[in-house]
Amino acid sequence: MEKVPGEMEIERRERSEELSEAERKAVQATWARLYANCEDVGVAILVRFFVNFPSAKQYFSQFKHMEEPLEMERSPQLRKHACRVMGALNTVVENLHDPDKVSSVLALVGKAHALKHKVEPVYFKILSGVILEVIAEEFANDFPPETQRAWAKLRGLIYSHVTAAYKEVGWVQQVPNATTPPTTLPSSGP
Repeated sequence: MEKVPGEMEIERRERSEELSEAERKAVQATWARLYANCEDVGVAILVRFFVNFPSAKQYFSQFKHMEEPLEMERSPQLRKHACRVMGALNTVVENLHDPDKVSSVLALVGKAHALKHKVEPVYFKILSGVILEVIAEEFANDFPPETQRAWAKLRGLIYSHVTAAYKEVGWVQQVPNATTPPTTLPSSGP
């Protein structure tokens, strides 16, 4: 499923727009239902992410060797990371009314992943696409186009803030190795 990254995909700029009040409410309503099962949903997201984009596992020494989805689901380290991811997303979603707080949270996440973990920023775009897929499946009968657009807008906003943090710390794309990030990204709806 993975492909070697193309320069055009990695360099493509993302649109970043603030969400309207109606969009914020739609995202927060969907998120509240999703976050009610925080750990299980987070694990489902990460397992799908690692199964569909196995090169992402290279950044996780605790579970990069795992191949089987069931083994990943049972991993205490993966479950812990899933809770951290969901917690960070929850902070963003709960504070959509406060652009400075959202920017601050995403800057911390971006800088940590750039400086400490050396994660290629394209993985944020990929992971956010997987999150949208899971939301769309979870709420198949209750995920109207306007809510899908609001989530797609949030995806762009998150990616924009994270990549801005990468640029701020002087991120230089890492030298590709045998497992480079893919250019095939999950769809984000309409």
